[in-house]
Amino acid sequence: MDIDALIGDLEGIRIEDNDKIVQQKSRDFYWYSPLLKRQLDHVTGDLVVSPKSEAELIQVLRACYRHDIPVTPRGTGTGNYGQAMPLSGGVVLSLAEMKDIREIRPGRVICGPGVICSELDKAAREHSGQELRMHPSTAHTATVGGFIAGGSGGIGSINWGGLRDFGNIIRLRVVTMEEEPKVLELTGQDLHKVTHAYGTNGIITEVEMPLAPAYDWIDAIVGFDSFDEAAAYANALARQDGILTKLISVVSAPCPFDYFKRHQKFLKQGQSVVLVMVADQSHDAFRAFSARAGGDIVFDASNETDLKGIPPVFELSWNHTTLRALRVDPAWTYLQSLYPFPNQLELASKMDRMFPGELISHLEFVRFDGDITCFGLPLIRFTTEERLEEIIELHNANGCPIFNPHRYTLEEGGMKQTDELQLEFKRQADPKGLLNPGKMIAWDDPDYDFSSGEIWLFKGLKQTG
Repeated sequence: MDIDALIGDLEGIRIEDNDKIVQQKSRDFYWYSPLLKRQLDHVTGDLVVSPKSEAELIQVLRACYRHDIPVTPRGTGTGNYGQAMPLSGGVVLSLAEMKDIREIRPGRVICGPGVICSELDKAAREHSGQELRMHPSTAHTATVGGFIAGGSGGIGSINWGGLRDFGNIIRLRVVTMEEEPKVLELTGQDLHKVTHAYGTNGIITEVEMPLAPAYDWIDAIVGFDSFDEAAAYANALARQDGILTKLISVVSAPCPFDYFKRHQKFLKQGQSVVLVMVADQSHDAFRAFSARAGGDIVFDASNETDLKGIPPVFELSWNHTTLRALRVDPAWTYLQSLYPFPNQLELASKMDRMFPGELISHLEFVRFDGDITCFGLPLIRFTTEERLEEIIELHNANGCPIFNPHRYTLEEGGMKQTDELQLEFKRQADPKGLLNPGKMIAWDDPDYDFSSGEIWLFKGLKQTG
């Protein structure tokens, strides 16, 4: 790998070759998984390259293609399972400098991939009272391009579903990895070629996303004596069509009191909670509904005069729940599961009871294929790899499919189904296989079975055609 020759071809483009900085930029939150920590702890790139424009990006890809140097794109590295880690070394391509907001119009925004999600929201609010439909729990650090390439949904998914759903991304501008890189404009079903693909088949240089009206969201936490009561309340709240919410999350005891340290003064030991973001105009209705349902509103941000040091409730939800627990007790890890409609409450309760002392239930209510259901992001106390696999298989056997966060490939951990059409696009966009190598099983394994029969959040291109 001739890094010196590559550097000579990248004159004028920002380069970082300090070993410690390169290693830091080569990592994400892979350490959530004890398996990935063992497998990926040594991974590092050789160079960080930070283009500021599409023209500079094309120059980088052209040079790397010429020298056969792998390229792994990254935003700010907030992924959880090695999506942006350079398994084969080479260039870590930071897109964080491509952060211009190019246009805001009614219902849409056009921007570079490096814009931080919360900054995009702030700009849209100030411009015309709009906001992103959804964002990850890492909104204050995650880029919009990284969210599209490595994420699946988050805060807002209770109304809008996930990034996989038609309409949640309008258009992507993508550059291929060829001798002479091509610039592609993707819309409609073609978006599925590059969404949640970890940059394995093209680098996003421009994003067009839909916007929704921005509301004054009020954070609240509702307490219950049991997980089942909390889950039933959350499920019912999600179905109150007149109450506008942006987040409905259930976190079972003992996690809230033990690990939500900055909110601990509002919580009780043994209490399971529902985290809620509710629009200001729905606040009174939310309080009335909660009282009728027997919920104890233990925290209501609109009633607090001093919120200094109190994080937003969305930073207790989704993958932040695991982060809060890990900061206190590093023995925890997590899983990602689906509790399919219409049996979500029954299935969630069954899993909650099946692993006493090993599992703390955590549900995220979402709109999924037109119905309200929930994903599970349960905390799992790690003992051995064998026991973790047993817990995964017991979930699968009981109708709760696992999207395994202890794997770094698209097919295993990434929830993305690769098929012949997806693979053919990879061949066209990245003929040498230099984009984020090691992340797509179908590329590396000529005997890959495309007909596994598994459930996929990001379905293959054949199924969407």
